[in-house]
Amino acid sequence: MTGRTGSAAPPVAGVPAATAAPAAPQVSPAGGGSDGPAGGDLARRATADPLFRLVAYALEAAHGRPPAAVWSAPYAFRLGSPGLVAAAGWPTAAAAAPRDDGLVRLSSLGHPADSCDLPLTLSGPLPDAPAWAVRPYTVLRALARAGYGRGGTDLHVQGSLTDAAGLATAEPADCAVALAVADVHAGARERPDRLLLARLLAEALPQGDDGLRRAVFHARPGRALLLGARPRRRRYVAFDPVASGSRLVLMAVRGEAADRPRELARAVSCARRAGALSAWPPGPRPGRSVLVLLPGERLAAARSAVAEDFRDRGRPVPRFLNIAVAGAARREE
Repeated sequence: MTGRTGSAAPPVAGVPAATAAPAAPQVSPAGGGSDGPAGGDLARRATADPLFRLVAYALEAAHGRPPAAVWSAPYAFRLGSPGLVAAAGWPTAAAAAPRDDGLVRLSSLGHPADSCDLPLTLSGPLPDAPAWAVRPYTVLRALARAGYGRGGTDLHVQGSLTDAAGLATAEPADCAVALAVADVHAGARERPDRLLLARLLAEALPQGDDGLRRAVFHARPGRALLLGARPRRRRYVAFDPVASGSRLVLMAVRGEAADRPRELARAVSCARRAGALSAWPPGPRPGRSVLVLLPGERLAAARSAVAEDFRDRGRPVPRFLNIAVAGAARREE
């Protein structure tokens, strides 16, 4: 992942005409595919990203063996203009190691007391599992039906953001799990087929946001992906904050759920008075956060204005998260 702080460019007014681009090759920027170096030494590699080192170590600590691969998948968001999605420079990571005994062992640092060992079944009722594990198990079952990982998998999943940030957490986790599991169960030199994995996820988890998954699988740095184009011929528009001098931040309110819509609207009003150009929800379902586009020189003023208003009323100050427009999911080497 290219970085976890940064900025983005105007998504609402004056969006440039979309340009067609050939489908990106099914290989991660870091190399990708089962023929790359194993992911087991990430835990001890001082130069590796701390999140990926942690995920590799956590799988080994929980399951007694190093990962065969570690994949990262960016959080994704929708833009203010209809039909545009992009990826944020904050990742979810999945570490996986193949098994051959029909067992899946699932763990997450987000749920340290709820690791589980489950038999991998292709159909029928789901086995009794902790609530957090139901979704990754559903992904594993869909992959197994397609021929990936019928022997079982050791899997560890960890995000860099929580639900409190307001970005969708399920879709990047789904994609990271699918890529990691497909990778470790693929043949030599076989790379995960992202189009196939997207279809499997859409069938297994129809309630998920397919547009966000497409961003996770196919995003490009400094670009927004235009939905509706043919899957194998994707179209992008420029979405580069550095070139425009703008900044994109995620603004998330805290407090009681019933109060959030009102408090979020008030925070947006404060930011607009301080110079924000636009604000919109990051997903199809409005929640606890908005993305705010600001001129770079007004970022500090907007943050101060919002913080002052909330402090004066004795309310929890909203959190601000810088958003960089990042590339697609990739294998971490």
